[in-house]
Amino acid sequence: MSSSPPPPVRRKLVIVGDGACGKTSLLLAFSQGKFTDVHIATVFESSVADVEVDGRWIELALWDTAGQEDYDRLRPLCYPDTHVLLLCFAINDPDSFDNITEKWLPEIDHYLPNVPRILVGCKSDLRNDSAVVAELRQAGKEITTPLKGDAMARALHALAYVECSAKSGENVKEVFERAGRAALTYPNRSVIKRRCPLF
Repeated sequence: MSSSPPPPVRRKLVIVGDGACGKTSLLLAFSQGKFTDVHIATVFESSVADVEVDGRWIELALWDTAGQEDYDRLRPLCYPDTHVLLLCFAINDPDSFDNITEKWLPEIDHYLPNVPRILVGCKSDLRNDSAVVAELRQAGKEITTPLKGDAMARALHALAYVECSAKSGENVKEVFERAGRAALTYPNRSVIKRRCPLF
């Protein structure tokens, strides 16, 4: 008598970061194998995708959040029962990198202090785009280096720093394999600290 494979383990992943930093594109690249460079502002979206980690299947509920300030009071409503968090910035947008510590870290430390986090540098394909590099240089800025990303991850107590490109597909799977592994390793740490009143 053959035994059927165990059902997938269900886990919840929430992705946060500034608007237009690449969160939605990353989720679409992973869950649907699609890429779009058209920015569509997200309020809240959720979808489900499976990932295999160390021979186990995990059904990840993917929660996409709005990065804009207009939604700061609504965003915490999607935080309860989170198992793993992706903190995203665009490597070609130094402001989105700075906002990881200035905006996102205080919020997640408040609402999700014990949830494992992974720092994700999106749009890594732009590192070698000479027009993007020149434009940043002209503004007195530069693309975030892997070294800076690693240092930030350590400062955030993130489990890892991963750079990826939804456009090329580079490291997209790795982001979610790491997230799945973290969600399995820390299954009971998804307790929201306190709820935020809406008004």
